Amino acid sequence: MTSIRDCFDMVVFDWAGTTVDFGSRAPVLALIEAFAALGVTVAEEEARRDMGRAKADHVRAMFEQPRIARAWRGANGAAADQAAVGRVMAELQAPMVRLAGETADLIPGAAAATARLREQGLKIASCTGYTREMMQTILPRAAEQGYAPDLVVCAHETPQGRPSPLMIYKASAELGVWPLTRVVKVDDAEVGIAEGRNAGCFTVGVAASGNMAGLTAPALADLSADERAALLDAAADRLRAAGADLVIDTVADLVPALEAEAARRGG
Repeated sequence: MTSIRDCFDMVVFDWAGTTVDFGSRAPVLALIEAFAALGVTVAEEEARRDMGRAKADHVRAMFEQPRIARAWRGANGAAADQAAVGRVMAELQAPMVRLAGETADLIPGAAAATARLREQGLKIASCTGYTREMMQTILPRAAEQGYAPDLVVCAHETPQGRPSPLMIYKASAELGVWPLTRVVKVDDAEVGIAEGRNAGCFTVGVAASGNMAGLTAPALADLSADERAALLDAAADRLRAAGADLVIDTVADLVPALEAEAARRGG
């Protein structure tokens, strides 16, 4: 029988919404807080629109939204420019570190899934739109809960962030993994799926725990069965449209999904 290891050598995971922070809440709340400190009210939907990008790129994309651009000009007397991005990033640092630490609980099944992949001989890497400083409270908490990737690549540690494939290239080079067709990229955001596609990886979208649904586990559970099904169907559709080869609810479903893919390839 064909195993996962027969098909793949490494899995590259995203962080918020994929392995930690069910609902990908920390970056949304931190962006809202940072903009508010500079006189601009941002809605959750607006903050989520470009989730997964390096945070400076995310802020630039938010400024491209016409309503936010108008609100910034009204509050600050000038159009948003690179200096404005720097001001938001300066305000973002403290709430991002605080909230990332507060929401660093592993998504159920993350530790078990990565342990099973390691047992089969796969390497475990991760990449994120967070800066290294923003990750400082997450990494030790994740390790305490049983999740410590072989390598972590953060935003701004490559010349370009997502949707470029450079963070995956860096992880593959440092861990000695090739070809990229033997790498799995797991992500909850469209831009993260695009990153995996651009690298030539097998891509797995996460629908329930991440940015597409955008709800904590209790909030998701509180929905009616019909509401939950509709939300997750819409999230899965967006991830497939972004190029996901497979879509799962959470990382807890990853190993069975990859086993089924290996069986399919084995004929």
